[in-house]
Amino acid sequence: MSTTAFVFPGQGSQRVGMGRALLERRPDLLDSYYRVADEVLGIPLTELCWRGPAEELRVMPVTQPAVFLTSVVTHAVLDEQGVVPDVVAGHSLGEFAAMVVAGVLDWVDGLRLVRLRGELMQSVNREIPGSMGAVVGVALTDLENLCARAAADTGEVVEIANHNDHRQIVVAGQTGGVARLLELADGAGAQRVLTLDVGGSAHCSLLSRIEPEFGEAIDGLSLRDPAIPVVSAITAAPVRTADEAAVALRRQFTSPVMWTDTVQALTASGVGRFVEVGPGRALSKLCGRLAPHAEVHRTNDLEHLDRVTEALGTARRQGAWT
Repeated sequence: MSTTAFVFPGQGSQRVGMGRALLERRPDLLDSYYRVADEVLGIPLTELCWRGPAEELRVMPVTQPAVFLTSVVTHAVLDEQGVVPDVVAGHSLGEFAAMVVAGVLDWVDGLRLVRLRGELMQSVNREIPGSMGAVVGVALTDLENLCARAAADTGEVVEIANHNDHRQIVVAGQTGGVARLLELADGAGAQRVLTLDVGGSAHCSLLSRIEPEFGEAIDGLSLRDPAIPVVSAITAAPVRTADEAAVALRRQFTSPVMWTDTVQALTASGVGRFVEVGPGRALSKLCGRLAPHAEVHRTNDLEHLDRVTEALGTARRQGAWT
């Protein structure tokens, strides 16, 4: 039988109302997760998740803990129903939820980390306005060359941020550099180009200045070796120790997300089922394109969550990812 990978979405998967229907069904989760999060962070995160407003939910120091919390709560419900992963991975921010599920990180510590992550990223964007853009239909090598050309044209940073699948690549950097790159990609025959609504840059060298402070926060925690296999999308390779986990999380700011390679590594290991755990559905689409023969599920609403628990609730682990 195929093994199951839980994959966790990142920034951009947020939406007003996320988690609300699940909490209406399971009000006990309010005290065990949402009220704890509100108290730990000192912000009305529950209210922002459920009612917005959207523009405030979009702010990085809010978006990141909101998506993280929704993913952690969704996983808790799946786990209670016996839906368990053989291996986990996360896209960008989602790697923090993956580390929680793998047993590397306590969820409250993870919540504090992603709040800090959002604050630090926002601080960089205030000083050096940045953005991210998606390009569909241009090969990775060609887009790297266009990034170099856009940087030369503008004198601004623009770099590959996410290699999401064989046709979709995300770039990040200073606003002018990203805008020029999208112009060049469009002129080079891209099927589609668009500026992403994420509130700043990520996974590029602009964020190198905040790595030391974030590293200190990680070093202050008691991380554990993974209890179940976890694959970092920064390296597309297994994380086997607490030290390796710390390095992977620290590299989140400046290293690109190698999602294509990550999914290919998972399928090569025997993964034939992907479950996107959290508020998004973009990862399930990407996994479906990268692994067309795999079974793919999402959990972003009660209907799809119920389908997963009905289909997989009696499943048991079939072995470890190696």
